[in-house]
Amino acid sequence: MADLVNFNKARKAKVRDQDRTQAAQNRIAFGRTKAEKTLAKAEREKADRALDGAKRED
Repeated sequence: MADLVNFNKARKAKVRDQDRTQAAQNRIAFGRTKAEKTLAKAEREKADRALDGAKRED
């Protein structure tokens, strides 16, 4: 015989799991200091300049 499932508890558990994954993504995206953001931006700009400087003109 099948186990009984309380749909209310299952629904709430599913929402909690989704909230945990969203929180983890937010920590990655927004959980950096200003210095870390500035450093990442500078590195990205430097990589873009290097890439643009290596382009071949037709």
